Amino acid sequence: MWQVFIKELIELLRDRKTLFFIIALPMVIFPVVFGVMGFLGTKAAITEQEKMIRYVLVNESVAPEFATALFYHNDFKSMKIEVENEDDIIEKIKADELDLVIVLNKDFKAQFNNSEPSVWKIYFNGSNIIGGTKRKVEEALATFSETLQKEMLINLGFDESQFEVFKKPIKFEEIDTADERESFGEQLGGFIPYLLIPLCLTGAMYPAIDLGAGEKERGTIETLLLTPISRFSLVIGKFLCILTTAVMTALITIFSMIFWSFIVGQLFDVQEVSEILSSVGWLDYGLIVLLLVPVAAIFSATLLAISIYASSYKEAQNYMGPLSIFVIFPVIVGMTPGISLNATWAIVPISNVALAIKELLKGTIDYSLLIPIFASTGVFAFISILFCVYWFNKESVLFR
Repeated sequence: MWQVFIKELIELLRDRKTLFFIIALPMVIFPVVFGVMGFLGTKAAITEQEKMIRYVLVNESVAPEFATALFYHNDFKSMKIEVENEDDIIEKIKADELDLVIVLNKDFKAQFNNSEPSVWKIYFNGSNIIGGTKRKVEEALATFSETLQKEMLINLGFDESQFEVFKKPIKFEEIDTADERESFGEQLGGFIPYLLIPLCLTGAMYPAIDLGAGEKERGTIETLLLTPISRFSLVIGKFLCILTTAVMTALITIFSMIFWSFIVGQLFDVQEVSEILSSVGWLDYGLIVLLLVPVAAIFSATLLAISIYASSYKEAQNYMGPLSIFVIFPVIVGMTPGISLNATWAIVPISNVALAIKELLKGTIDYSLLIPIFASTGVFAFISILFCVYWFNKESVLFR
């Protein structure tokens, strides 16, 4: 068994494709991709925030103070474009001639004097989630509305100090009991398993294809079966080799995340990131790796069974493609707000590991729940290995 394991491992390490997925992908490619995505996203958000909103006010004479405030606002640019009706407004916004049209109510002054609410129509394209047009308009209207409130109360005989109490009768003194690590874990802890668990699948997939369908395609499976090694030892040796590459992928990814986070923290003077990662103890990092081992074992045994069944690389890839969907959905549970690790979720495979990693990063895990997690994933891993051994002993599967 160990001879098979060492032989297969040496052959995999000679394969450039395997080395790319195990080392280059988590160490270099992912950090570069995430860095470029973050840079482009931030740049796009800054560009949108600095963008001047081209607007037209209809019936602006009913509120000249608001028109003047908007005219001199840094975020808005008045356009001399005539709009006739609602269809014309929508057409001009869709044609990108305007970003915003505000139709003031003609009866605004009378409604204000009678202490009645006035309805103004605001037209804009809300599909751009980072555009911020609605937020900027609300900020501009809030300032104008506050001025009207103050004028109304002063007319009723109140002074400015009473206006402040009227505007905000209760002030909250917020005391957040969550420390930085817990907040960080809650916000990003669900994303880490979303990265690690699929990587375990990817790290096991290509070695599994090579050690199963690859042997068939190269015609070496018959030679291997003629060696004085039992089939049980052969399949366990191959399984351990695939498991090693899957766990190594996860280990290198964790090391890469810690390394690059420290580098980014030092280069951009973001000490909070380095301090938060430092607050996660080595015991918790070790538990994260241990939690991934049975999951990687399930993936390794399942993928090897599929690969043994397939008669070629292409066929194996076709069978394994849909498997990623069954992995992604349970992992998404860890990112779903309101779902936390409890006794029920602790026995759901893959989801329990995703939730446990999140809790470990937050520093709020109940360590007693690790027992059902390891038991649940361990049982599934054992069943997967037994099935893989059974599958490898079937002549109709090996020589199909």
